[in-house]
Amino acid sequence: MAEEPRQRVVRVAGARRARLTRVEGTLADADAEATLRADEDARAARGSTGERGPNDERLRRDVPPHW
Repeated sequence: MAEEPRQRVVRVAGARRARLTRVEGTLADADAEATLRADEDARAARGSTGERGPNDERLRRDVPPHW
């Protein structure tokens, strides 16, 4: 059984939270954020073309209850 690479916890002086190291084959934070931003841009482009589902208007009007 081969040992798989694992993340390590790195303590950062002066920070409230520790940081995890990157594992080979995964996205760095900046890369992941860029990927998410590209997905949002693609969704916005699709929305501007008029593609809408049967419940989209109702979901846009719907307001969550205040507990």
